[in-house]
Amino acid sequence: MNLALFDLDGTLIESDSDHAFGQFMVALGWVDAERFHHRNEEFFKQYQAGCLDIEAYVRFATSPWRDRTPAEQHEASRRFMAEVIQPQIRGPAIELVRAHQRAGDLVAIVTATNEFITRPIADAFGVPELIAVRLERDAAGAVTGGIEGVPSFREGKITRVNQWLASQGRTWDQFERTTFYSDSTNDLPLLERASEPVATNPGPALETIARDRGWRILRLFA
Repeated sequence: MNLALFDLDGTLIESDSDHAFGQFMVALGWVDAERFHHRNEEFFKQYQAGCLDIEAYVRFATSPWRDRTPAEQHEASRRFMAEVIQPQIRGPAIELVRAHQRAGDLVAIVTATNEFITRPIADAFGVPELIAVRLERDAAGAVTGGIEGVPSFREGKITRVNQWLASQGRTWDQFERTTFYSDSTNDLPLLERASEPVATNPGPALETIARDRGWRILRLFA
């Protein structure tokens, strides 16, 4: 069995789902549009620059919805999937995932976006195994704005993959080939850990690194 890992945002879908969900909160009228949009853009620029404070970001990103009722949260998630994400799920990305599944590979999506946003997206791709930022919950099950455990961000993606494999009684060394698809330099730690790193729809910085190192470059979107 081989291991196939996929980043999500910018890799399997064209947008950043976390950033897009923030914009969706503005569209729903759940936040002050100007103030939230400005702060959301600031965090997105930090992410692109590789200097995101992910704990601060999760507190900010969950603030519009975490005090809403479960029914309201569910409906917002449903609409976001239907209106924003579903149009971005393209045939080439689906087929890439399916090809690894047909080959019998162990497949997982590994993303720095939280589980509330990404679980429905992983389901749409037919991938049960999702490694995402886990949201801390209080005794009543409500999201607090904190992060549970190690966030799956930068080096934390390696830690979380190791934990996930260990929970199944597996290790990296048991796989003949480990492939990781990503668009971002934020994922360099996991790209370097994989035996077959694939720069997928890469930004300019990652494309330069990939060419210098002889990594495969894949473009799923025109």
